[in-house]
Amino acid sequence: MTVQKIIFLVTLFFVTAANAQQPLYKNKALLPEARAKDLVGRMTVDEKLMQLQCIWQAKSTFIDGAGNFDEAKAAPLLKNGLGEFARLNEEAGPNSLGFHPRQAAELYNKVQHFFVEKTRLGIPVMVHEESLHGQQTRDATVFPVPMGLASSWNEGLMSEIYTNVAEEVRARGGQQVLAPVVDVVRDPRWGRTEETMGEDPYLISRLAMAQVRAYQGDGVYLGKNNVAATLKHFGVHGQSEGGNNVAPSNIDERTAREIFFKPFKACVQFAGAMNVMATYNELWGLPAHINKYLLTDILRKEWGFKGIVVSDYYAIPDVSTLHKVTPSVAEAGYLAFKAGVDIETPDSKGFENLKQYVVSGKITTRELDDAVTKVLVAKFRLGLFENPYVDATKAEEIVGSKAKRAVAYKAATEAMVLLKNDNNFLPLDKTKIKTIAFIGPNADKCLLGGYASIPRTCVSPLQALKEKYGSQINVLYAEGVRITDKNNWFADTINLVPRRENDARIKEAVEIAKQADVVVLFVGSNESTNREGWAANHLGDLPTLELLNGQNELVNEIVAVGKPTCAFVNSGPPLSIGNLVNAVPAVMQCWYLGQEGGYAMVDALFGDVNPSGKLPISFPRDVGHIPAYYNYKPSARRGYNLGFEVSPLFAFGHGLSYTTFSCSAPKLSSSTMKKNGTVTVSVDVKNTGNRRGAEVVQLYIRDEYASVPRPVKELKGFEKVWLEPGQSKKVTFGIFPEALSFYDKDMKWIVEPGDFTIMVGTSSDKTQDVKLKVTE
Repeated sequence: MTVQKIIFLVTLFFVTAANAQQPLYKNKALLPEARAKDLVGRMTVDEKLMQLQCIWQAKSTFIDGAGNFDEAKAAPLLKNGLGEFARLNEEAGPNSLGFHPRQAAELYNKVQHFFVEKTRLGIPVMVHEESLHGQQTRDATVFPVPMGLASSWNEGLMSEIYTNVAEEVRARGGQQVLAPVVDVVRDPRWGRTEETMGEDPYLISRLAMAQVRAYQGDGVYLGKNNVAATLKHFGVHGQSEGGNNVAPSNIDERTAREIFFKPFKACVQFAGAMNVMATYNELWGLPAHINKYLLTDILRKEWGFKGIVVSDYYAIPDVSTLHKVTPSVAEAGYLAFKAGVDIETPDSKGFENLKQYVVSGKITTRELDDAVTKVLVAKFRLGLFENPYVDATKAEEIVGSKAKRAVAYKAATEAMVLLKNDNNFLPLDKTKIKTIAFIGPNADKCLLGGYASIPRTCVSPLQALKEKYGSQINVLYAEGVRITDKNNWFADTINLVPRRENDARIKEAVEIAKQADVVVLFVGSNESTNREGWAANHLGDLPTLELLNGQNELVNEIVAVGKPTCAFVNSGPPLSIGNLVNAVPAVMQCWYLGQEGGYAMVDALFGDVNPSGKLPISFPRDVGHIPAYYNYKPSARRGYNLGFEVSPLFAFGHGLSYTTFSCSAPKLSSSTMKKNGTVTVSVDVKNTGNRRGAEVVQLYIRDEYASVPRPVKELKGFEKVWLEPGQSKKVTFGIFPEALSFYDKDMKWIVEPGDFTIMVGTSSDKTQDVKLKVTE
């Protein structure tokens, strides 16, 4: 026997002996499911039930504002472990600013040490964080709101952004994020419109899958910089009654499945999302949180989802207090658990009472173990048993770094959509301007959007202009109009500023405009006007999309001065900006662009950035034109009386550039296709202008006649191409059976033979078409 073989056998003996002493759940060579099964078998009922619970507000009893963790106070509450903490690093209670990164990481390590070392089985706790467009806490990098990011139509950019977000979250002790929002929005009166990626299920699906993969990676065990994603908000959240948050969603099942469910299904089946959050809304007569058909039959049995279903914040008590299904919050918790919810967030008002249902047998041991296993599998996949702690010294370096600022700037440049540019008004020639006036309520604001805190850096357009060009251009400024008394997404009560105060501001702005060579208007909304209305004392939806509080008067007065004028619009939802569009030659839609938005807008103003965004949502002419989404049924949009226009102000997919593009007529590889076959369609796109730029080539399909009414067109492909002046590229799309399928009258997912129109172009209203016949 060789020496090497002797050494191998001795080593194998000691490893085997060590493993014999080690519980299976601590063996990282096993799959997470096997480890979880072993661990569940060692747990008491109380330990199991605690894995289904979350703590948010109660953490203030054992964590103070200085980041100190009192184990003695925590022990009675946490002796049996805990599933997860909500937003652990807030320094002064819910929605507070948050600790600096290093302090947050140090606090997390103290808390995790307690669970690993001071509980019977040493099960680590999971921490979830809000990270819609960057973590909602102090110093985190803030990217554009999702509606802005969706305007990029760029999956690669999504991957880059959310890889960086995941790294920041993990650096300070978070492992699960309550993102992405994959709701389809069809009523922009809804205050949460900015949180979505628009009105189209195909666009959202592709962008959301890129986000999920960036957050989680692609391994069974996640990397040290990855986090578990949570799809929000499963059900129908984006077309509720009256555009009111949490109101009933009166949507039939076919529409729910074909439109609203598609991004969720795609992210579950093709991106492996680890968590799904149920929506607040009622769907098909039941609140989503107690809708077993939704959460179990469709999500788990039909789609094969194996991860965790988490409740939305206080949605389980809402079953009692809002939906009035039961007077008992305990019973609401029981109903939610039986429907398929695994963890209650942010505080366990219903699930803290589940033990009585376990003892009585209404919740079986198998049902309890199944839910607990899902939670433990997530913790194993996140590597918490092997690497429960973070390096606090690195957190300060990672969060809000220069490299992440660069990504935030890049994102802001691609989020802007040039809506109008008559006679190439933009970009301005900075060498020919002596005096410029920035006027409007948003000219000197760094608008971040909801679910954001305070980043290390935040620059308004006025600040960016002065910093970059203040030494060579005379810069003037007037607020013109103040919209609200507070610009605070978190404040409960918001009021419009009295109009008499704005009358004086408008007069001042007119005098400023008279002194300028060029005027740039910064109008729109702010974080306080359209936002999440999470309670009756914290409302966020609006019955109007108008420019509020005298902004139209400001526009008219400034334009009347006669100086060359353009406008940049910041908003969460699309606004009714018809008056503005008619008044000025150039309009840029900027959403809320995040911390680097000021630089991006100024660079676009002067042409250092060539806008490439496309609208992910249609712009209604006014609130009476809702719904305005492009993929309507043939019986809709017949027209209005007395000459009122039925079309949107700007169509889905619209967006201009400082250069020009041509797109050839589409060519099919075959004019016929078997219903289980494939064909391709190609176009040649060319940059016909004199600047480098990007065009988004879009594929739409219409089923001409079907057994049930089909939309007039549906997005089924897109590609963003960057081209130098004079450069051309062939863009080819595959047309597969999935792109032609729908639910028939018997709710079967099928392809029906017949005639289809294939449309390719640069916007939903600017396409060329070719005919395709599908046969048996």
